[in-house]
Amino acid sequence: MPKEIRLPLNDDELISLKAGDRILLSGIVYTARDAAHKRMVEQEKEGIPFPIDLAGQVLYYVGPTPAKPGEAIGSAGPTTSGRMDLYTPRLLEKGLKGMIGKGYRSEEVKRSIVTHKAVYFGAVGGAAALISRSIKSAEVVAYEDLGTEAIRKLTIEKFPVFVINDIHGGDIYQEGVAKYKL
Repeated sequence: MPKEIRLPLNDDELISLKAGDRILLSGIVYTARDAAHKRMVEQEKEGIPFPIDLAGQVLYYVGPTPAKPGEAIGSAGPTTSGRMDLYTPRLLEKGLKGMIGKGYRSEEVKRSIVTHKAVYFGAVGGAAALISRSIKSAEVVAYEDLGTEAIRKLTIEKFPVFVINDIHGGDIYQEGVAKYKL
């Protein structure tokens, strides 16, 4: 049975999560992909604050398609998370507590997840149309010029994810491979 979590995340809740846990997230998440990550970090170096307060927040690595009439968003499947790895440790330092994507993370990101008590969730790739049903509203909040890579504020309800990397150093990908090694 999946555990239901209301966002934003807090440290007490993160302590209970383990790699492999099935979760249903509800609340607010923000979208951000490669271009948005790069811009946030570059602008911060220039003294420009992040366009959103990252404290306790979750970023969803997605570039959604346009919404059909009557829908909040189009297909909204996860993108490969490794493309954000260069920028992720800095965002975790600034208070980011969760990320949703697909695929492996670098060793540096996994260490940073443990150090900053965060979590990396995996969403099922290839199920973008189904996942979008959990998104109840979508609004561009920054970098509109980036199109699908703009930062959006999403209201989600029972959004299905798995814990991939937890604050204890757990890694469901490594654990899965280890089960089948001779």
